[in-house]
Amino acid sequence: MQILGIDPGLEKTGWALVQKQNTAFILKSSGLIETSKNSNLPQRLSEIFDGISRVLNTEKPDAAAIEELFFANKINTQYRTIQARGAILVACEKAGVKIAAYNPRTIKQTLTGNGSADKSQMQRMTQMTLNLKKPLDPDDIADAAAAALCHMRIAPFMEKTASAKSKQ
Repeated sequence: MQILGIDPGLEKTGWALVQKQNTAFILKSSGLIETSKNSNLPQRLSEIFDGISRVLNTEKPDAAAIEELFFANKINTQYRTIQARGAILVACEKAGVKIAAYNPRTIKQTLTGNGSADKSQMQRMTQMTLNLKKPLDPDDIADAAAAALCHMRIAPFMEKTASAKSKQ
């Protein structure tokens, strides 16, 4: 199973392709799609769409996972990130790749056992889970890998639950 984790952002969109081989999780590839602040909004969204589309077409993931958006006060950041997320959702839809969304607490709980884990705890657990020599950098890629790992751990239980419900 290969899952493409995506951390949406207008300035930086991180992605990480994680594969499960037997009981091990392996980081196959990762990257960052960066857009210029000097470009207009449609150009930036197009760059994100094109970048994610290239990854989807090249890597052929079984599914994608993205973090649900949560912002306390940053309205401008929220607005831009929502638009970037829209470009990502359309790219996944056009490529025929199903996308699952998880709230930040669920991702943290799934990876660390603590829904309130901080950035350093998340980076360390992602590093350990993927058996990497050093933490993923930048944070955008680490967050994308965390979303993929979360989906890989949760999806089998969701499938079993759905299967059990359909048999009732």
